[in-house]
Amino acid sequence: MKIFILAEHKNGNLKKATLELLGASKGADVAAVIFGAGAKAAADELAKQGVQTVHWVKDAKFNEYHPEAYAKTAEDLIKAQKPAFVLGSASSLGKDLIPKLAARFDAPVATDCIELSLEPLKVRKPFFSGKAAAAIQFESAETIFISVRPNSLPAGSVSGTPGKVNELTPSFDFSGSPIQFVSRTQASSDRPDLTEASIIVSGGRSLKTKENFKILFDLADSIGAAVGASRAAVDEGLAGHDMQVGQTGKTVNPSLYVAFGISGAIQHLAGMRTSKVIVAINKDPNAPLFQKADYGIVGDLFVLAPLLNQEFKKLLNKA
Repeated sequence: MKIFILAEHKNGNLKKATLELLGASKGADVAAVIFGAGAKAAADELAKQGVQTVHWVKDAKFNEYHPEAYAKTAEDLIKAQKPAFVLGSASSLGKDLIPKLAARFDAPVATDCIELSLEPLKVRKPFFSGKAAAAIQFESAETIFISVRPNSLPAGSVSGTPGKVNELTPSFDFSGSPIQFVSRTQASSDRPDLTEASIIVSGGRSLKTKENFKILFDLADSIGAAVGASRAAVDEGLAGHDMQVGQTGKTVNPSLYVAFGISGAIQHLAGMRTSKVIVAINKDPNAPLFQKADYGIVGDLFVLAPLLNQEFKKLLNKA
């Protein structure tokens, strides 16, 4: 069975979500493409993890996502590979690129899946903002396109046999494209990426000020977590939009999600309800999130967050 993976990296480091796709492809004949001049180390890691052919698009013009350039390059490689499956992460890139490629091949597609097994084929994905999940069945097709939500699969390697890296410089007329890259502003942080983090602590507008979010940042630093926020907190300027979890923010799928002062509106639940364990901390005992939480504490977050931080530090020998 042939599989083609749309691999991703961040600052040259292979993303955890891509390693999850490798684990799902174990034992198959796998090829991958990865974009950007700074992706050399990530390309080498893919080959080390058993991807037989890693197409590294090393042209610096591909450093930033360009929908048409990426799609045309991937399309040509997929036509040559003729894989049974094309796999990508349900990241901002994958959410755009996977459906675009499926349309070009007039092929079936399942996006943002939370379960994936290729032999036998088993795919599940959420619907209605995560209120329901359904098993997906495909009619026979030459190629099936699937994107998977990060943190849904165990990370792994394809095989123990290293592959090779094929340096690629596609011919694409960027100057003639109606889409032009202008600029990118990216927040810098030493904390885990929100969409790939295994632990997330989030705050709502109950934190009242931007400065009060430091309570959550301190807690996150103690346990190696990312920090998120509700839309209400973002709208009031307490946190940046890059921290927003929810239907109009980021969809996350951590092992542990701790919500401080978040009531649990439908919009927020849509972005985090697939978390493995949910902990709700709120002064309001009737907050809707308590109905979805595995554990709940009715109390003042300004008291409980520092206390939890102290206990975590003791457990982790950081006190």
